[in-house]
Amino acid sequence: MKFLCLMYFEPDAFAGVTPDEMRGIDDATIAHDHKLRQSGHLLIASPLEDVATAASIDRRDRMRMSQLDGPFAEAKEMVGGFVLLEAADMAEAQALFDDDPIAAYCRIQIRPLMEAHRHSETGDARPEFRPG
Repeated sequence: MKFLCLMYFEPDAFAGVTPDEMRGIDDATIAHDHKLRQSGHLLIASPLEDVATAASIDRRDRMRMSQLDGPFAEAKEMVGGFVLLEAADMAEAQALFDDDPIAAYCRIQIRPLMEAHRHSETGDARPEFRPG
């Protein structure tokens, strides 16, 4: 199974961290990514640029595209990075973060991806929609 893991950071998550400490955190996180890749679990991982560089679009109003005035968020936390994993199940996906150094600075949401054949089928072959 594939899992998308979103790293949510509070704006001051790294307050008080020195540049040298940040380099250490980055190095430890990269080493953890290499460990996951070598074990066959990591498909891709990346931090995101600052939220100030984001753009938001909204097509919910009769499918007309509109660009919003900036990356406003109602939550205190912002998505700061993501990891796409391959794991046997949710328990294994969660365990892969037991020794992840960045987990000390963020909340990680782990969500299974829909199986590709369920999403990509059209017509009669597509499964029936069942709202959550």
